[in-house]
Amino acid sequence: MIEVKNLTKQFTQKDGEMFTAVDNVSFHVNKGEIVCLLGVNGAGKTTTMRILSTVFEPTSGTAEIEGYDIIKEGHDVRRNLGFLSGDTGLYTRLKVREFLRYFGDLYGLERSQTNARIEEMANMLDMQEFLDKKIDFLSTGMRQKVSIVRSIIHNPPVMILDEPTSGLDILTARNIVSFIKRSKEEGKSVLFSTHIMREAERLADRIVLIHQGRILTEGSLEKLREETQLLDLDDIFVYFVNKMTDEEVAENEL
Repeated sequence: MIEVKNLTKQFTQKDGEMFTAVDNVSFHVNKGEIVCLLGVNGAGKTTTMRILSTVFEPTSGTAEIEGYDIIKEGHDVRRNLGFLSGDTGLYTRLKVREFLRYFGDLYGLERSQTNARIEEMANMLDMQEFLDKKIDFLSTGMRQKVSIVRSIIHNPPVMILDEPTSGLDILTARNIVSFIKRSKEEGKSVLFSTHIMREAERLADRIVLIHQGRILTEGSLEKLREETQLLDLDDIFVYFVNKMTDEEVAENEL
């Protein structure tokens, strides 16, 4: 599972001022649960996920992945985690199968394990036709599928996916959505980010709304609808953004 505890991340800007990208964020993801981190671009979603993957160190706070602390036990965190970043690099001169075998080797898998995993994921994500093509000649959707398999070739119990369907055609996006649902059925903990409201509605067991680095609220879609008396998730999101703004104005007036 994922347990996020009061995460804060600050960056120093060119003018020397501090910018808070993630502001005291806390939430959790249970086993066999899909949680969506939902917010506009620049809300702090990617920074939060990079902290959880141990790419960034938090300014304060911490988190646990499968019980391992991201600061003190980074190696164990990475062993139990599959992280899909929006800017995952691919070795374009390699064929897909060669590339995935390379990452299987990095994770210490036996070649037979890697080959079996490649076949399993290729069937699930409809990749058989381009397994032996060079990555340089693949479409955006094909490359995204390769990136996903690269990140989970070691079959981790926790998956963190940063906008996994961004820029994809509708058929490829549907294929990846089906894969995420199947991962839940296999008992994996899945955290994914998006700014697409419909995607959050279709996939998430719980939705964590984030804006300007802060958690607005969280809960199932039904809970959020009941709390706001609104049906559409975009209206619900705007409702909580306006509520945060009103609270900040009231605090400044005191």
